[in-house]
Amino acid sequence: MVYIILALTFGFTLLITEVAIGRRSQQGPLTAYKFFNKKWAFVGFLSFIIPSIIYPYYCVIGGWVLKYFMQYLTFEGSEAVKDTFFTGFITQQWAPIGYMFFFAATCFFVVYSGVEKGIEKFSKIVMPLLLVLVVFICIYSLFMEHTDASGVTRTGLEGAAVYFIPNFEGLTVTKFLKITMDACAQLFYSLSIAMGIMVAYGSYMKKDVNLGQAVDRIEICDTTIALLAGLMVIPAVYVFMGTEGMKAGPGLIFVALPKIFQSLGAFGPFMGIAFFLLVLFAATTSAVSILEACVSSVMDAFHWSRTKSVCIMQGGALISSIIVCMGYNVFYFEYKLPNGAVAQILDIFDYVSNNLLMPGLAILTCLLFGWIIKPNLLIGEIRLNGYRFIRKTMYVVMLKYIVPILLTILLMGAFGLY
Repeated sequence: MVYIILALTFGFTLLITEVAIGRRSQQGPLTAYKFFNKKWAFVGFLSFIIPSIIYPYYCVIGGWVLKYFMQYLTFEGSEAVKDTFFTGFITQQWAPIGYMFFFAATCFFVVYSGVEKGIEKFSKIVMPLLLVLVVFICIYSLFMEHTDASGVTRTGLEGAAVYFIPNFEGLTVTKFLKITMDACAQLFYSLSIAMGIMVAYGSYMKKDVNLGQAVDRIEICDTTIALLAGLMVIPAVYVFMGTEGMKAGPGLIFVALPKIFQSLGAFGPFMGIAFFLLVLFAATTSAVSILEACVSSVMDAFHWSRTKSVCIMQGGALISSIIVCMGYNVFYFEYKLPNGAVAQILDIFDYVSNNLLMPGLAILTCLLFGWIIKPNLLIGEIRLNGYRFIRKTMYVVMLKYIVPILLTILLMGAFGLY
């Protein structure tokens, strides 16, 4: 419920702002902010650093997904059910690097091919297939039924009720802020905001396109897919593991779900193939967008060719990705984050980019366009060619007041101040 409210207000504000910044400046994220105010050029540098941090560890996680997909594709999914399988894989020295390399090579090829021949063509093929797989698994999850060893029978429809009906039991202000912070973090990734991606794509948008309408479509489609993704996973987890199974966190996809597929009998391996193929598609499209933000930045800043830009950015990212992979073996250590979690290299990269830098970039963007430059400049870009901007009043209030205040509170939480 919190996520949907934020998507329609908070997410919309940042999304349309970044797309308008890109189209107005016709620049990648590294130089776009300098176009509006030279003193605020550092914000562009921050919007370049964030995807540069995210892309390497995203490729590592993409390699993990590829490993599980291959595991099920070769009908060896029963091995993935073992409690030691995931940890055993990521702590190996060479296998995770190999899978990461193949995943990164796919992203490299798509971005190297360009926006129209690469990213657009790839998305036109992958996204409809992704939607079909999501809907199929959603329907299947809803009609699951399982009786556990204690004789308790749970159904997918009951799991859907757990997913959709809010539970306010034991809710405190601190817990609500934590929920809101989690929802914001998911929103940043889901809508690709505060990481330079939408600025880059906005710079490719033609002037005759109705910007507001385009952003509305992105918002509606993305939120719909996000809700379907939850409907795909939560009922299935509830059926076989109850509400306790939902506490698995990030390990849910690699540890808990294979056990669910195993319990499905002969159909389990095919379900595993479909699910991890879907996740692989989703991870690839996200990683491609992140790499494109980096490439777009250096192309505009240094006037390099796409070939040179992709090769340099991919080369640097591969070195970082290898270091992240080795963070579970050669370079293993434990570091306690401000939120109390024990982290390795990947977790630190994720925490710095997602919990610190992305909210920071969003706050600075709101301050620049809400107070220094004023909202009317971007509103004019949104209204270009006489197009209407129905949510103008909400946009101004969110940009100037609500978004920066909310993010400041959440940023304080990320630093462990409450």
